[in-house]
Amino acid sequence: MLGRTLQEVSAALKQGQITPVELCQRCLSLIKKTKFLNAYITISEEVALKQAEESEKRYKKGHSLGALDGIPVAVKDNFSTSGIETTCASNMLKGYVPPYNATVVQRLLDQGAVLMGKTNLDEFAMGSGSTDGVFGPVKNPWSYSKQYREKRKQKPHGENEDSNWLITGGSSGGSAAAVSAFTCFAALGSDTGGSTRNPAAHCGIVGFKPSYGLVSRHGLIPLVNSMDVPGILTRCVDDAATVLGVLAGHDPKDSTTIQDPGKPFMLSSLTDVSKLCIGIPKEYLVPELSSEVRSFWSKAANLFESEGAKVIEVSLPHTSYSIVCYHVLCTSEVASNMARFDGLEYGHRCDIDVSTEAMYAATRREGFNDVVRGRILAGNFFLLKENYANYFIKAQKVRRLIANDFVNVFNSGVDVLLTPTTLSEAVPYLEFIKEDNRTRSAQDDIFTQAVNMAGLPAVSVPVALSNQGLPVGLQFIGRAFCDQQLLTVAKWFEKQVQFPVIQLQELMDDCSSVFEIEKLASVSLKQ
Repeated sequence: MLGRTLQEVSAALKQGQITPVELCQRCLSLIKKTKFLNAYITISEEVALKQAEESEKRYKKGHSLGALDGIPVAVKDNFSTSGIETTCASNMLKGYVPPYNATVVQRLLDQGAVLMGKTNLDEFAMGSGSTDGVFGPVKNPWSYSKQYREKRKQKPHGENEDSNWLITGGSSGGSAAAVSAFTCFAALGSDTGGSTRNPAAHCGIVGFKPSYGLVSRHGLIPLVNSMDVPGILTRCVDDAATVLGVLAGHDPKDSTTIQDPGKPFMLSSLTDVSKLCIGIPKEYLVPELSSEVRSFWSKAANLFESEGAKVIEVSLPHTSYSIVCYHVLCTSEVASNMARFDGLEYGHRCDIDVSTEAMYAATRREGFNDVVRGRILAGNFFLLKENYANYFIKAQKVRRLIANDFVNVFNSGVDVLLTPTTLSEAVPYLEFIKEDNRTRSAQDDIFTQAVNMAGLPAVSVPVALSNQGLPVGLQFIGRAFCDQQLLTVAKWFEKQVQFPVIQLQELMDDCSSVFEIEKLASVSLKQ
């Protein structure tokens, strides 16, 4: 049951094959069994069981609230949850319990979803590995998969097996690991420069970043207000659309949301792609791109072409400036947003009481890690009166040029862009931490952050396993507010490639039913 998709398990609940409480208990026992992955910061066991009992009463009366009623979900620990600690994986917010729910959390709960817990991340979502939070790094479930283990057996390796685990990507690595390890059916992440799509690619699941303004940010603790978007992590594209249908729509508490009320997103099954035009941005063919990801990318383009779609090379000429531009804007907004953590109203407060200034300084030194402090320093430098025009204003102008590159491509008749999500598959933790966070983020966000600056929807879809037996994802980018069209194309692609199910037998011997999932024969990109 745990290995099924959200839609399948929703149908099973309606037919009474399983009850919400049984489902919740199975997920809780699996969360405990996979505790070493460090995917969750807080497990909300009592809350979850209570919500599952409420859901069960509704099913018994035949009054289910919809597709999410009784479905276990997880939420990244930078979304406010009423009565449940929300830490952003930082000492600054350890022990902080919000008095309200983020809009997206409330919308999930209003539909009867069952909140399993809060997931791990990089501190304040700054990072691309989920390695820099105060609760320690998240381990990628694929490190323990049969597919990866079998490939590793063929290689001689002297080092300790356990020290070789892989990162999940970030910053929503806890949410990605939670979905990938079958502990919930959907999870919320946040996406400022790729934080939902990057871990989805590394964990072999679907990671969707909606158009900016389609989904409310109210209650998402801000990183970069002009780029943050709540993201959705699921095991298939249809499930992401189901969740989006619940989350999308106007919120009076977030003035940047669209005016339209939300409506369910039903994805039609695309049978004919011959009317589609797929753009391949030539600037994304960078020297750092691994040969394997490059090969999957071109095979995917060939797949569309062989099915009759028009596939053309397009240009996004300002791509080379985008990571620098992103860095200036991101750190500037971070510096502004982090000013609220001063030890006065909420969160950590140091013991020094010599003066207010000394208290501020010590609180922030104790509360923030080096990564966050470094970004605050950089941002404040860019915002200095003498630097403002040369950095911040200039970056805003470049951001407009980058957004216009996308507009021009879509105006030329392209429906969807196809790009890599990440440069390579997930790397071992010990290799990842050789580079500092900033260098890593600059490398890892290369294909993803421009979309945030342009406010477009994008989705990472798992395509195949690398030679090491690890997942590789590809990214589809759509026009602003054409999220439904984008997901429809992604769904067609997902059906063609038939990505294999992660095999975690050793992890969960008594949950073996997860893996009795029939494999469908279809076109695999491996061929």
